[in-house]
Amino acid sequence: MRGKGKRIVLGLVGVLVVVFVGLQLVPFGRPTTDPPVRREPNWDSPRTRELAVRACFDCHSNQVRYPWYSYVAPVSWLIAHDIEEARLKMNFSEWDLPQREAMEFREQIEKGQMPLPIYLPLHPEARLSDAEKQELLKGLDATFTADRPRRR
Repeated sequence: MRGKGKRIVLGLVGVLVVVFVGLQLVPFGRPTTDPPVRREPNWDSPRTRELAVRACFDCHSNQVRYPWYSYVAPVSWLIAHDIEEARLKMNFSEWDLPQREAMEFREQIEKGQMPLPIYLPLHPEARLSDAEKQELLKGLDATFTADRPRRR
């Protein structure tokens, strides 16, 4: 019985390896070349842009830094979906286009919903201190007042 159980476990592991390798062949969710930057907002200061780059740009811009695991399915699928959704809501690299939810930034940051909590463990640089969050909020308020995002 011991030998049979071991064969079953090895068989299951083999099946899982084959499925995992097969998932890598699915042509979806792998990072591609980002679209070009069309226009960024007229930032109120370099510091505001710096904080936005740290906490927001990997999802809300066309300047994504793709980590190694973003090339491995099924994680790549989740990342591709999150970036696509984020860019639809607000994209700092396409400021000349309508920004569907740009003005909801304050609520999202204050509630701790942005950056996404699932993003922070592997991207500690995106975790802003309370003082940095306030600095970013103030800077985005000033930026968005001077260079109002277009609505749909």
